[in-house]
Amino acid sequence: MTAQPARPPAARPTAARPSLAGPLAHPLARRWLLASCVPVLLVLGMALTVPPAPTAATGATTAGAPGTADMPGMAGMAGMPGADHPAGDAPDLSAAGLAAERNGYRLDLADPGPTAGRATDLRFTVAGPDGSPVTDFAVHQTKKLHFYAIRSDLTGFQHLHPDLAEDGTWTAALAALDPGTWRLYADFVPNTGPHAAELVLSRTVTVPGEAAPVPLPAPGDTATADGYTVTLTARPTAGAHRLTAVVSRDGRPVRDLQPYLDAYAHLSAFHEGDLAMAHLHPAGTVNGDHGGPELTFQALFPEPGDWRVFLQFRTAGQLHTAALTLRVD
Repeated sequence: MTAQPARPPAARPTAARPSLAGPLAHPLARRWLLASCVPVLLVLGMALTVPPAPTAATGATTAGAPGTADMPGMAGMAGMPGADHPAGDAPDLSAAGLAAERNGYRLDLADPGPTAGRATDLRFTVAGPDGSPVTDFAVHQTKKLHFYAIRSDLTGFQHLHPDLAEDGTWTAALAALDPGTWRLYADFVPNTGPHAAELVLSRTVTVPGEAAPVPLPAPGDTATADGYTVTLTARPTAGAHRLTAVVSRDGRPVRDLQPYLDAYAHLSAFHEGDLAMAHLHPAGTVNGDHGGPELTFQALFPEPGDWRVFLQFRTAGQLHTAALTLRVD
């Protein structure tokens, strides 16, 4: 088939363009169309392969300032959520305690922030979906709220149980903090019904002064505290996992652990780099002062990497805290 000649200008002002819906009239036209489509296809392919950015909000950088947030590291760097995960498989930052807001609840710090080297009564509130401070919390592991503080280098761990005022203001008696960036977490369950979800919200504060970062100790499976030795007997992987610890003293198994927070031990873990918090809940029942030597936890590590683990247990009325670095595959 041969192309029809264009009509003279007097009969038609402009030449008719070939329709893309029908067969092209000339081989040169087909090659032109193919060449023009290649850049478009390349752009579309690049758009489809770019991973989506995380959507979870993170905690604010200054105390008392609501809003989005800061992370000690930069997105995409080693150790950050999403850096080692394919698109669509990144951990949920808000579920890992790295958001100031979640499910309509928001953590607000009422004070300007702690002062270096001095104990601080830090005041804060948890705002509900209606924007007003929440005053009704469910009892969760014997407490209405668990409060944690840890510096960006995973030192200075504190686990507190603040006091709640009638107006919804919490007061946490923080011990003196060293200079540097700290993340503060509030772990609670709103008293909205039998199926209310546990929430962990956090914000960061900067303690003035010259910070002296401490290198993270190498991963290991043994830690000591006040003459006690804690040994982990399983190496976990990211996701849900069963974690077991054994407590001993002078080489002998310890069998006189006392209840602490309705369990024989409490375990908290924080991820190096972004300070994501792992949920580790004790398994088993409490039966007087006869805990140990083996302790079992249901661990949920949202991402692989090095985690600083703090295991707290009580004997003879004294609380002990053993810390170790755990490698999660």
